[in-house]
Amino acid sequence: MKKVLLVTGGSRGIGAAIARLAARDGYAVCISYLRNREAADAVVGEIAKAGGKAIAVAADVSAEGDVMRLFKYVDDAYGPVTALVNNAGILEGQSRVEHMDAARLTRIFATNVIGSFLCAREAVRRMSTKNGGAGGAIVNISSAAARLGSPGEYVDYAASKGAIDTLTTGLAKEVAAEGIRVNAVRPGIIYTDIHASGGEPNRVERLKESVPMKRGGQADEVARAVVWLLSEEASYSTGAFIDVSGGR
Repeated sequence: MKKVLLVTGGSRGIGAAIARLAARDGYAVCISYLRNREAADAVVGEIAKAGGKAIAVAADVSAEGDVMRLFKYVDDAYGPVTALVNNAGILEGQSRVEHMDAARLTRIFATNVIGSFLCAREAVRRMSTKNGGAGGAIVNISSAAARLGSPGEYVDYAASKGAIDTLTTGLAKEVAAEGIRVNAVRPGIIYTDIHASGGEPNRVERLKESVPMKRGGQADEVARAVVWLLSEEASYSTGAFIDVSGGR
């Protein structure tokens, strides 16, 4: 079976690492990106230079029409997805809950939760044996924050990742008999650009001593867990969570 992977938010950080590793593993890869076309094209170029197949598509996963167009683009380019990584996610500046407004909460949950639901929906429509598909695998990128709560910083982001954990558990049971496995990876404190989005580019350095392993993680370390869950080596794993958090 041809292996076709869609990685949302795949132009940088963990998403880009997943795309590169999966391409080396024989997947035809599509990465979606919101605005940074240059970064997305760079990832596609790296994969092509290494002999892999990749394309990049601009799409806002919180917009239903964009999601449907994104999956149709993959259909036309490579055929239906056999693997999905729900990686696209955002956070905003560090804040206590008492200072969060509805607009901020709507933005966080629209991308992190609704976007993941919409992409999972389109993947199931294509993968499910009930719908004539050949099965497949979904990996949702959650966060250690779903367990820890991110007090004083990102309780809204943590709550959105808690929703991703519930989506993983429920959808895994819903489609287990239809050839689809649904799992999640919960990264901890990882060296990526997302910390700059929260206003603290050096957050990993500040917090690494609180990690039992006394260091931050690398995007490639997360990617290896994700690609394993997508693979046949994880053929009896669904509804499972891998914490890649240094013991935190």
